[in-house]
Formats: sequence, structure tokens, C-alpha cells
Amino acid sequence: MSLLSLRGVTKSFGGLTAVNGLSFDLIAGETVGLLGPNGSGKTTALNLISGYLPVSDGIIALSGETISTIGPERIAHRGVARTFQLVRALPSLSVGENVLAALAFRKAPVWGRQAESHIERLLADVGLAGRAAQPADSLTYIDLKRMELARALASDPQLLLLDEWLAGLNPTELRAGIALITSLRQRGITILLVEHVMDAVRALCTRCIVMNAGSKIADGPTAEVLADAEVIRAYLGDDHA
Repeated sequence: MSLLSLRGVTKSFGGLTAVNGLSFDLIAGETVGLLGPNGSGKTTALNLISGYLPVSDGIIALSGETISTIGPERIAHRGVARTFQLVRALPSLSVGENVLAALAFRKAPVWGRQAESHIERLLADVGLAGRAAQPADSLTYIDLKRMELARALASDPQLLLLDEWLAGLNPTELRAGIALITSLRQRGITILLVEHVMDAVRALCTRCIVMNAGSKIADGPTAEVLADAEVIRAYLGDDHA
């Protein structure tokens, strides 16, 4: 059975249809790329899966149970976590307090002294070991992304949605980011990642789903999808197809 299933999912904003009849499945343990040119509906799709936006039509199910009719906090409690294109830190708090905020609001909350070991383990997992007391507003861009990922992992997710988590990294940071996501995959976390960095997509994703103008135009093994004429046309135009 699929971990995540979308069937005919549509999202309209007035006269604009941002996601149009989107259907796909994720099997537990997969790392799948959700690709497409800017404005193709990828982030909207993540917002629908995580409950930040209600669907206009269609059904989203997690482990066979419909989640498209419940709110984002209940979806999070069922094991869906995400990051955002723009890192949403709590800048007045320390790194550890940012992670504590996530631990405190998960399905099985952890507070106070009991949370300290959880925080240290989560920060170590993302490469921020020993930095719990550091002010969040002093972190570099890559370390802000690491902290955001630690907060997402604090909910102990079975499905992790990464929205351009690797964007804006230099080559050294990118290699470290790929290694980090690989380690999450090896732990059995199912990952759906929106990404434009094709080196990362090739390194991480065995399969890719491609959207254009709100609709799915390809779904299959990464190498085949990236060589597909319609996908190339969507990214580069007719002259390159």
C-alpha cells in the first residue's frame, strides 16, 4: 500500500488553477523529486499535502486514511513534516529553543529537561552538535537550513516534504546537504523534495514527478524523466526538445 496517495487533487484560486487533477503515489522509503519550472504548482502541491491549503477537489491519503479534510496540525501529528523555501526561524530564541518549540507541539510532546537529550541528538543528526545555546539569528544560511530540518525531524515524521532545501548552497554546502538527505533516506524516512539543483536530484532521487502549468507531465525513473522531450520543453522551450 502507498504511504501517500493523491487522486485528482486540484487547487484553484479564483479563476487560476494552480494544481490541476494531480495524481501520484509514494511508497514508503522512497526519495522522489517533484520537479517543474517556476510557477508549475510544486509548492502549492506541498501546501496541499501538509494541510497549509485546503484542496478544491480530489483526495489526499496517508497510509490509506484521508488527510485532505483535516487541518495542518493533525496532519503533522500523523507523521508529515516539511521545510519551506524561506527558512522560518524564531530569531529571538537559541538554536536549541527553536528545536524545543517543535518538540513541545508534536503528537507526543517533550518539555524541559527531558527534551535536552532529544535536542542534542537532533542537532547532531543535522550537523549542529554542541550548538544548542547559539542564538538562531547568528547562524549562516546553511546552518539555518540545518536547524529548520532538525525542527522538522523533531516531529519524528514518516514523510518529509523538502521545499528547495538545497537552494542557494555553495558546492561544499551542497555536498554536505546531499549527504545529510541521504542519511535520512537510509533511516527509512520517505522524502518528497522540490528541487531545481539537478545534480542533487540525480544523486538523491530514484524517481521524479514533473509538473508544468499545474498538471503532471511525467512520472518515472529519474534518468528517463530528465531525458523526456516534454520535460525538456517545459524547462527550456521547443528549441531544446
